[in-house]
Amino acid sequence: MANETGGVLLIGFGNPGRLDDGLGPALAREIEKLDLPGVTVDADYQLTVENSAEAAKHRIVIFADADTGGPEPFWLKRIEPSGSGVTFSTHSIDPRAVLALARDLFGAEPEGFLLGIRGYAFNEFGEGLSEKAEANLAAAVRRLTEALRRGTIEEIRPEGGDLSRLRTGTESEDDR
Repeated sequence: MANETGGVLLIGFGNPGRLDDGLGPALAREIEKLDLPGVTVDADYQLTVENSAEAAKHRIVIFADADTGGPEPFWLKRIEPSGSGVTFSTHSIDPRAVLALARDLFGAEPEGFLLGIRGYAFNEFGEGLSEKAEANLAAAVRRLTEALRRGTIEEIRPEGGDLSRLRTGTESEDDR
């Protein structure tokens, strides 16, 4: 099963009912509209064990999520498989665990990337993105579209160049 479809899998995740937390799914919707060859797009509230089966079919997996406090407008960093991904519940797992499960269960080793789009409004309920988050989303769509059309995904560093401290809301301090 490993890498049967090749290409790129983009998984946008987050809760569109919590304002800017919906940046991941919003990115997925915008990229899906482009119907780029070799790009599969998925969106959901959270990552699950099932995502590992789909990840195993691809050469590259990009996990897109809202970033609660990082640099504007967005960043993209390479991630490696880590952890078993299985805790007391398998309803929500970390992107690194999805990659680890793809490796451990399906023998696949796709390249992994985490894309964090800077958001600002998270503490209220409602659909829609803040104005600044919309601008950051537009910048991320432009750059990611260019990379996908070129066929090369590379880290995109914020001013200062340090990606080691960046994380989205789904990562704990131990995941960095």
